[in-house]
Amino acid sequence: MPDELERPSGQPLVRKLATILSADVAEFSRLMGEDEEQTLRTFRGHKQIFESLVTGHRGRIFNTAGDAILAEFASAVEAVRCATDIQAALRTRNDQLPPNRQVRFRIGINLGDVMLHGEDLLGDGVNVAARLQTAAEPGGICISGSVHDQISNKLSLSFLSLGEMSFKNIQVPVRTFSITHAQGLGDLPSPKPRRAGNRSAKWIAAGLLLLAVLASGSYWAYTARQRSKAQPSLVIATAVQPEVTPREAPPASEPEAKKPEAKKKEEAPSPSNRTAPAATPRPSRKEAATGVHDGAPVPVPPATPASPPATPSTSAEGLYDQGVSLFKGKQFSQAAELYRKACDGGERKGCNNLGLMYYNGEGVAKDPNRAADLYRRACEAGGVGGCLNLASMYLQGDGLPRDPNRAANFYQRACDAGAPPGCTRLGLMYSNGEGVAKDPNRAADLFQHACDGGGSGGCLNLALMYKHGRGVPKDLSRAADLFKRACDAGLDKGCENLDRLKK
Repeated sequence: MPDELERPSGQPLVRKLATILSADVAEFSRLMGEDEEQTLRTFRGHKQIFESLVTGHRGRIFNTAGDAILAEFASAVEAVRCATDIQAALRTRNDQLPPNRQVRFRIGINLGDVMLHGEDLLGDGVNVAARLQTAAEPGGICISGSVHDQISNKLSLSFLSLGEMSFKNIQVPVRTFSITHAQGLGDLPSPKPRRAGNRSAKWIAAGLLLLAVLASGSYWAYTARQRSKAQPSLVIATAVQPEVTPREAPPASEPEAKKPEAKKKEEAPSPSNRTAPAATPRPSRKEAATGVHDGAPVPVPPATPASPPATPSTSAEGLYDQGVSLFKGKQFSQAAELYRKACDGGERKGCNNLGLMYYNGEGVAKDPNRAADLYRRACEAGGVGGCLNLASMYLQGDGLPRDPNRAANFYQRACDAGAPPGCTRLGLMYSNGEGVAKDPNRAADLFQHACDGGGSGGCLNLALMYKHGRGVPKDLSRAADLFKRACDAGLDKGCENLDRLKK
């Protein structure tokens, strides 16, 4: 897009203030390279919706080129409303397609001075919008500070500040925000914050970091010795997660509804939590080797024969079962293909397990973004495993931009679906004030809900709250009962606290 206006001599230069929406398709070249005809059909359908929504929000499209679309609005509010409606409508269409064939727009919006050139608009006002679009995630929206100032008190949106971003051929850094949630339309993908800085500032920061690391060595050694002597903290944020949902099997790989009685083990501790770490489990007890955890979700297929079924099934559920058998036989690429077919056939467990394979790079190239798409697909279909895995990625910033608020939303969905791990993890977030307002009472309610549903991690955390009188009245007898429940379920931390309470 030219940065300078060419105009016939003698014609007056006309300027005006306008809100510019710039959009293009993410990975358009890859999509075209894989299947030109299907990509063009999908793009044309998306474009018709795009154009109708622009018109409906009193805007006009003034330029298109390939997969890029530029639109003008007189109102920043209408431009942003249009953008959120576009992403919501296209997300519904994309949900009907396999994740790798979805045509997703990135959108940037800027309010600035532009120059008229016939029906076209040019200048920095347009160029900044185009650069903001490159900062957006596929399916996401980035806006400039000038737009944010106009709409922040007029629309029910949530924002993530990305700081002042430097863009190619734009002389002044641009205050940039990503829209993370639109009321009634759901969440939008958001990039990680990135702040502009100069070279000297980076060197100064690096020097300070080095000094901090050197200074912290002796302090860490001292505090490690002190922690080994200390009592457990109020609520251990590293508490293992409950093993089985009341309705479904373990949440890491998608539950097996036919075998709800088959218990799985607890979630591994999360390194991100800020309270005291859990003690090393005793070797005599079973250690968590399955289930969702914050570092790397691990698939837990239901118990099936190690060899493929003698009579292959073509149903989505049958394909999933065959995929499980192949996975157990370490035939990962064949398992991934069957999971893919099962997922495309509507089997949410296939989507979740295929996501796990993309997360771990088993049988397919490691691709956290693809894994997240598959988890989301499973979650939207009602699979708590997909919700838990997606929440874990957002909580840790592992393959996705760290977003505790979105993590809390997905843990809430899992909890509402009856999954104790979702209730326990959400309780920990309320206890720590991470992604949600700190609320010990709410945390205690969630731990109780998890414990009542068979989640030993919820019992353990609730026991600690009764022991210390945080969020609930102090009650050592109640704490002892809950520690015993956690201990009986195989949690060493429950046994250790129970022994300590009896002394």
